[in-house]
Amino acid sequence: MKTSRIALGAGLAIALAGPVLAETADPVQVERGRYLVVIGNCNDCHTPGYPESNGATPQSEWLTGNPVGFNGPWGTTYPRNLRLFVQELTESEWLATVHQPKRPPMPWFTLAQMTDEDLRAVYHFIRSLGAKGVPAPAFVEPGQVVRTPYIDFFPKGQPRQEARAE
Repeated sequence: MKTSRIALGAGLAIALAGPVLAETADPVQVERGRYLVVIGNCNDCHTPGYPESNGATPQSEWLTGNPVGFNGPWGTTYPRNLRLFVQELTESEWLATVHQPKRPPMPWFTLAQMTDEDLRAVYHFIRSLGAKGVPAPAFVEPGQVVRTPYIDFFPKGQPRQEARAE
């Protein structure tokens, strides 16, 4: 009986440790991903307060999403919490996802131009940060009530539909 408990415990420990060991990424690849996140300006939208701090936000707070929306003719979008998002995806799913069109102002077309090697590095860097934070607010359809702070993305001189803030 005692032997079977030890074997069960050891098996459980190996099963739980397996994915962690499999996720160990090459430190050079992770650092490359960090570099690409910085020069790609991912933090400008996906990290609250990053532009206002002139990039001095601690890395421990990076890419946690943003409750400040971007309101335009498409509706109101919110920068996703990438740290939670990538925890749900395999590397292959990440590559497929980042090549798909996104709502403005996300520059998905820039990601689509990156090499798979660079996109893998970004993925592994984000995963290395670990899960943190809460999901960003849900997309708000055009003309619907926006209940969060938001930035207007309406060109001057173009007719617009007012977002109703409460």
